[in-house]
Amino acid sequence: MSKWMLCIIAVLSGCSTGVAGGKDILVADFEGKGYGDWKVTGEAFGPGPARGTLSGQMEVSGYQGKALVNTYFEGDETTGTLTSPTFEIQRKYINFLIGGGMHPGGACINLLIDGKIVRTATGPNDQPGGTERLDWRSWDVADLAGKTAKIQIVDKQKGGWGHINIDQIVQSSEKKKLVVVVEEQETSRQFVVRKRYLNLPVKNGARKRIFRLIVDGKVVRDFDIALAEDEPDFWVVLDVGEFKGKEVTLKADSLAADSKGFKSIVQADSIKDSKDLYREKLRPQFHFTSQRGWNNDSNGLVFYKGEWHLFYQHNPYGWPWGNMTWGHAVSKDLVHWEELGDAIHPDKLGTIFSGSAAVDEGNTAGFQTGDEKVIVCFYTSAGGRNPESRGQPFTQSIAYSNDRGRTWTTYKNNPVIGHIRGGNRDPKVIWHEPTKQWVMVLYIEQGVMAFFTSQDLKKWERHSEIKCYHECPELFELAVDGDKNNKKWILYGGSGDYLVGQFDGKEFKKETESIRFQRGNCFYASQTFNNVPKEDGRRIQIAWGRVAMTGMPFNQQMLFPVELTLRTTDEGIRMFAEPVREIESIHGKKRAFKAKTIKPGENLLSGIKGDLFHILAEFSPGDAGEFGFVIRGTPVVYRVEKKQLSCKGKTADLKVSHGKIRLEILIDRTTIEIFGNDGRVYMPIGGILPDDNRTLDLFTKDGNITIDSLEIYELRSAWK
Repeated sequence: MSKWMLCIIAVLSGCSTGVAGGKDILVADFEGKGYGDWKVTGEAFGPGPARGTLSGQMEVSGYQGKALVNTYFEGDETTGTLTSPTFEIQRKYINFLIGGGMHPGGACINLLIDGKIVRTATGPNDQPGGTERLDWRSWDVADLAGKTAKIQIVDKQKGGWGHINIDQIVQSSEKKKLVVVVEEQETSRQFVVRKRYLNLPVKNGARKRIFRLIVDGKVVRDFDIALAEDEPDFWVVLDVGEFKGKEVTLKADSLAADSKGFKSIVQADSIKDSKDLYREKLRPQFHFTSQRGWNNDSNGLVFYKGEWHLFYQHNPYGWPWGNMTWGHAVSKDLVHWEELGDAIHPDKLGTIFSGSAAVDEGNTAGFQTGDEKVIVCFYTSAGGRNPESRGQPFTQSIAYSNDRGRTWTTYKNNPVIGHIRGGNRDPKVIWHEPTKQWVMVLYIEQGVMAFFTSQDLKKWERHSEIKCYHECPELFELAVDGDKNNKKWILYGGSGDYLVGQFDGKEFKKETESIRFQRGNCFYASQTFNNVPKEDGRRIQIAWGRVAMTGMPFNQQMLFPVELTLRTTDEGIRMFAEPVREIESIHGKKRAFKAKTIKPGENLLSGIKGDLFHILAEFSPGDAGEFGFVIRGTPVVYRVEKKQLSCKGKTADLKVSHGKIRLEILIDRTTIEIFGNDGRVYMPIGGILPDDNRTLDLFTKDGNITIDSLEIYELRSAWK
């Protein structure tokens, strides 16, 4: 059955002189760092106007300038109000840009006179999988001329689409005009699956369309995509390999009957524009990135039978965040990755938010059907984030594999933990050997982590909670200074900041206050590997590296895997991070220097050029004021008197250790990862390095330094 929709486009009027009284009067454009004289209550409005899209949000568009009011700050659970100073109504209309959730009175903008609401508007979106685009709205206020008023932006709505986006509030003599430009309808195509992929054309910024793939009368995939009607920016693929030989139906919610984009969708066994795959200009060469689409949080890190499994938050169908799916890749050495395709897809319970994975060695869940042990994934079903889950809350679910992670089955009785409150999410599950049970730590809301136990991975009992960090919890044990008889538990959240303490399988008792983990500009939502063999014994972490890959068919990356250790310092027990030793597998040409004195103005590295490096350096500071490297134009500086390491505006305290400063640096096209004094300081710095500057510079100022040792390795690409 056809569903007719109207595509509405706002015609901008600009700042023109109108019939009723002159130029437009700007009430607010929200371009400042803060809200100025506007009064803020609650947490939803954050520290100031948002610079566009916030973490975990679908792409926000349609706003003007660089900033807007966006109450998705820390998700849909925060609430608050933002109230303007008093102003006089001097024009016939008040125009504004509005987006966000359709919740009258709950997520809205109000015009107040004498404290009473005289006009109100709510967001346009009541559709899961909808768009975060702002569009113009107008209030006719001619009857209120001369009165004093206030504008109040309200977010008291929690749950799906519980936020409001506002920008460019203007008094005007003219209303923003709306015109109907085209009629559209539901469009579908039936075909037999012959190839592994459907190739779909993407145009960044195009209107998003909701697609559904229907097999045997059931919706098996639903997603939104910015479908290209003309020349695409790139192609993405819908993997239909598991349905080979079946007749399927592909439906789009609203397209012109003669849509070129829909007609151009084709079956193939590869990505249509894959000739430059992994050779793209901004493709990181030894940091994991997905072949196509967005990636964020690392998920489900687990080791099984010689393979490191990396799952990750993935939008397979576009450059921005959205359509949260679990992507999946494996590696035998933590450097060379093979992308296996998406493992867990959105369903009627929701899109697939972050979580973890474990190997069920004892078959406690009873899922094992063959000789292979079962890998079980634990994830949040984010209800209300796709059309098929409309009205569903956030719950916790599981999926499992009997074939080393190559195919996946969602548990028929999902969810295994129902909705608790708010945006409860991101289950981290471990086997707790002392109590012989499974343990889950789950983010609830407002910094609360809760602990659960289970005997079979299906039924969970809640025991305790602790207020500490925001989302993406992680829980593991580390030996202090390598002493297996002296172990401490680590609990951390999305930022990586951590608590050291004791854990008895039901309750975490902290022994420290929160400790800062990393000092970079791109680290978030890290996780460590479960099931690492005892003979290896390392605690290995992979984090999301928040770096925008503008103009590429992929976006964001993972940071390079690091080994975590606990060591005693003069400040107490601290967690150290060092790149895993497997980086040596891509070492190329080596240059080494020893016992050299460097004077100001000298550059020992003037003949070295390239884009991928691994640097290992030990310095005696001597009488220098500062020293360091300039890496493809980016300074990495140690200031001796301040005992401080810095790069791109980020700083970290770093004391001389036994008269030395040791730096280890990994350099890729989009990141400089810095490790100071054997990982005491971890500073991952994201940013696109200039293609026209491939130089290295070693410098000192205000005095000489001694290089005790310096090794520089050119690195080979990890992509085959």
